[in-house]
Amino acid sequence: MSLLHGHDHHHHHHEHDDGAARPVWILRNARLFIAAVLIAAATVSACISLVRPGEALVVTRFGNPVRIVTEPGIVWRLPAPFENTISVDLRLLTTSSGLQDVGTRDGLRVLVQAYVAWQVPNNPKDVTQFLRAVRNQPDEAGQQLRSYIASSLETTASGFELASLVNTDPHKVDIERFEQRLRVRLEQQVLSLYGIAIRQVGLERLTLPPEALSATVARMRAERQTVAAERVAQGERVAAEIRSNADRDARVMVAKARADAAETEARARSDAADIYQRAYASNPTLYSLLRSLDTLDAIVGDNTRLVLRTDAAPFRAFVEGPRPLPSSPSPPAPPSSDAPQ
Repeated sequence: MSLLHGHDHHHHHHEHDDGAARPVWILRNARLFIAAVLIAAATVSACISLVRPGEALVVTRFGNPVRIVTEPGIVWRLPAPFENTISVDLRLLTTSSGLQDVGTRDGLRVLVQAYVAWQVPNNPKDVTQFLRAVRNQPDEAGQQLRSYIASSLETTASGFELASLVNTDPHKVDIERFEQRLRVRLEQQVLSLYGIAIRQVGLERLTLPPEALSATVARMRAERQTVAAERVAQGERVAAEIRSNADRDARVMVAKARADAAETEARARSDAADIYQRAYASNPTLYSLLRSLDTLDAIVGDNTRLVLRTDAAPFRAFVEGPRPLPSSPSPPAPPSSDAPQ
């Protein structure tokens, strides 16, 4: 009984040791598993890089570029220090030249300020050139670009007269051609040297120095006065032409009116003569009286004093009165029968 009891006791003690060791083993393995997962995650994280939109990722191996990725997404690489990454900004940037004093073709000075919109092109060759030229520093690239803008402004302005840049007549201002020439000069220089592509060039300010401003204002005033004098002379010529045409038309109209009046008067006189003739034929005595009265009415006014004989025409009509109508001659009497044979 004692042996059996001892055997059972030993058996129970062994089972107790196995139950206590099993959680320890599980806990130890879980810790190892978690550590392995963390190490794997850290390794994977060290081998993954993210390319964001608007940038390029340059993978370098011991400092030398080995791969350039321009498409957004995930990039696999060796962990540091074997391989590292450099992000290059591909977004559009702007640089201003500041106010530059440049000379024009006609020997005058002008103050010009230009801006340039630029970016690193989305291709490995230009990205590599940008890294080599300015070590991936956009501020340094903008500073270098400003110096090129200043020299290009001086060269471009020498091919234009001041009147084509500053003028009161908008049709004579040629700013667009100035900007095109400036862009061509910049594109030829900065792309090959710095890997920078020029997207837009424009003038944001253009003014004159004080001495040039006074000369330009005087020249503009003289031009305006010349234009005003030409327009006044042209207006006077047009006015003189209008007056001449009006006088000619007036003379023509007056002559026509006089001709019409003369014709009307001639017809009236002819009609009056016919009326007079008919009146005289119907009653010569009354006609003579009426004509005498018309004559008196024409020559005698309110302040007229005349001393004339009353038996003189036309006053004889007041004394003698109307004359009797002439009687037609009586036919001769027939010969009497008592006459001698």
